[in-house]
Amino acid sequence: MQENRSPDFAIFVFMELGLNDKRALVCGASDGIGKATAQMLAAEGVKVTLLARNADKLKAVLETLPGEGHQLLTADMDLPDTLRQTLAEHMALGNHYDILVNNSGGPAAGPVSNAEVPEFLIAFNRHLVCNHILAQALLPAMKAKGYGRIINIISTSVKVPLPNLGVSNTIRGAVASWAKTLANETAAFGITVNNVLPGATLTGRLQSIMENKSAKLHTELSAVEEEMRAEIPMKRFADPDEVAAAITFLASEKASYITGINVPVDGGRTPSL
Repeated sequence: MQENRSPDFAIFVFMELGLNDKRALVCGASDGIGKATAQMLAAEGVKVTLLARNADKLKAVLETLPGEGHQLLTADMDLPDTLRQTLAEHMALGNHYDILVNNSGGPAAGPVSNAEVPEFLIAFNRHLVCNHILAQALLPAMKAKGYGRIINIISTSVKVPLPNLGVSNTIRGAVASWAKTLANETAAFGITVNNVLPGATLTGRLQSIMENKSAKLHTELSAVEEEMRAEIPMKRFADPDEVAAAITFLASEKASYITGINVPVDGGRTPSL
């Protein structure tokens, strides 16, 4: 029996994201999730500026981007004052952005009870302070245009703290609260602020975490990998492209009514809604 459908019913084979000729600043773009995000945004027609501290790696990524109008910017997220100056000079050249992807390497693993105070300060500067510097620099142009997307790549630990990641759990929670506050303040300007929470993703950081755990427990690396996969309902690690897909959607016009939320991309690992 044929299903009755409204005359307005339509099947869309392709979703136009409205990203063509938008401009994005993608941090941590030399590798992993940042690199995958830059490539996916560029494939959607976005003009991408790659930001990281290693110019040689950025140049290599730049060569992989489809389309034209891409550029790179070198900055170290452990040096907030230098980042602010570099960004000011960059913006003075007429650069402005519709999309900001905040992303940087996570703090070293370890129990919070063993963490030294400088570890918290370094992580706070790298993740929250630098995110804030970037957002403040880009917000005026976003407000003037009535369009802006700020997407922070943080961690599922903002929902459930992860074992042996004490400093990261602490700082990531602060970033999530900052983002929610900023989302509320900027929503009326057509600007959205959201957090993407990657689970175990095939990046250099995951490899480092597994290797450190293997060495600490005197266990084969393959056993550590197997144990981590077993904790994930999908029984596999994410590919960076799968995280990049969520980021790309949140950067689009189609995500205009989504703001102030945490989006886990974790294969179902997080044991909470």
